[in-house]
Amino acid sequence: MGDLQRMEIFDCLGAVARPIHDFGDEFMSDEATAAVGLRAGFPPGRGFYCRGRFGVLGEAPASVVQAVQGFLGPDLVTAGWLAGRPVMPAEEAAACYAQAVRTWGRTNIPADVDVEHFNRLAQQLIDAADADALPLFAGWRAQPCPGNDPIGAAMQRIHVLREHRGACHLAAVRLCGLSARAAMVINLGVEQATRYGWHEPHPVAATRIPRWERAEQLTDELQAPLYATLPDRQRAEFARLIDALTASTVRGG
Repeated sequence: MGDLQRMEIFDCLGAVARPIHDFGDEFMSDEATAAVGLRAGFPPGRGFYCRGRFGVLGEAPASVVQAVQGFLGPDLVTAGWLAGRPVMPAEEAAACYAQAVRTWGRTNIPADVDVEHFNRLAQQLIDAADADALPLFAGWRAQPCPGNDPIGAAMQRIHVLREHRGACHLAAVRLCGLSARAAMVINLGVEQATRYGWHEPHPVAATRIPRWERAEQLTDELQAPLYATLPDRQRAEFARLIDALTASTVRGG
């Protein structure tokens, strides 16, 4: 992770981006999360995920939800969004999903982590963000975060920061001349892209891979102003806390 006394902005981003992403993935794919949705009345499938995660956008048409989130295939998003619509209003579904986020955090964040310090640093980052053109992040930032549940609040803040990077990455991908589908194929491969709802995605020409690499770099550049608000010592502390918070995650290569 580098010197714990000092950490430059892009070193910090390099240390925290993957753990934040993967910890969120663990939550979203956990059967315990799906069980929360089933108990709330959602049918099996993607209804709770789509209606809950994207409910912060309000009662939008499925095509608008698809345009905002980008990286999941449109059939997956449409089916999930419509399946969840009869269960509860979008705002209520988002609140239910936020509760599931916090519940998962209380189970999976190690008890010995200084979550109070993490919450202070993470909230400083979240408050510093410019949400223009990042509506999904803006919706999650506006979601109430209770003050009497520090571990759950830490997980919710991880989720909000994950949505910030995801929204920045979608903007970066498009700016670099790639579709979201092409970016998913380059990043994950054809088979994995299919799992995320893209039907029969074609391999992407190797000549387009540098565009995705530039999009990754540009994503860091879009996030850099947040981390510039922390002194280098606090960036090191934040990276250390992220590492401790997400220690239970099985990280891929």
